Amino acid sequence: MNKVVLITGVSSGIGNATARLFSEEGWHVIGVSRTKTDKIEGVDHYIPADVSNIADIERVFQEIEKEEGKLDTLVNNAALQICKPILETTVEEWDNVFHTNVRSVFYCSKLAYPLMAENGGSIVNVSSVHAIATSANIAAYAASKGAIKTLTQNMAIEFARDNIRVNAVLPGAIDTPMLHEGLKRLCTSNEKFKIKKDELTQKTVVGRIGDPIEISYPILFLANYQYSSYITGQTIIVDGGATVKLSTE
Repeated sequence: MNKVVLITGVSSGIGNATARLFSEEGWHVIGVSRTKTDKIEGVDHYIPADVSNIADIERVFQEIEKEEGKLDTLVNNAALQICKPILETTVEEWDNVFHTNVRSVFYCSKLAYPLMAENGGSIVNVSSVHAIATSANIAAYAASKGAIKTLTQNMAIEFARDNIRVNAVLPGAIDTPMLHEGLKRLCTSNEKFKIKKDELTQKTVVGRIGDPIEISYPILFLANYQYSSYITGQTIIVDGGATVKLSTE
């Protein structure tokens, strides 16, 4: 069998762009998301599941062990974003974000380990620039992405003995449904949404919002042992230069 990758949150955005790229590169792609469908572009083996649910994760890995029997790469991409002030965020909303964004990374990686241990492998966690610089009204999401960054470093240390490398990518503003939903929560009309999106574009050093495929290539780079065999515990920021510019400028 070709190299096998499991991608969570595969139905749209960065997850789907990554699935299509890996498929083009000859990988066997397993995809997971909450979308109820029989087929997703770029995915060879689709498993509908909610990674915030422990039983669903266990079912996914039982099926992979039975059908593929191995993993070469795990891409922990699934995410939930809630755009609310801290004082308006409920405990349930906070827990939902952390169960989806952080606990799933921990548990998927733990269950992927025995499927990689024999031949080595790579885990790529999709964090966010909010892990290093953030803004108001997004505390739960930002905290979860910061946790992923640190968890990546811990896993890199513990998993290295079996030649399993663990790294993270930190995307900035990427043209995905999540970005659109986040902006629309701040806008009362399509016109204001366009203005807000244009403002975001202008604040980015390269003068544009990123495309999901521009995150997929760094993920592929970190997945491929030939390209990144000596890289582990690291974060690659892919944000069009957003975090290098002073907010006071």
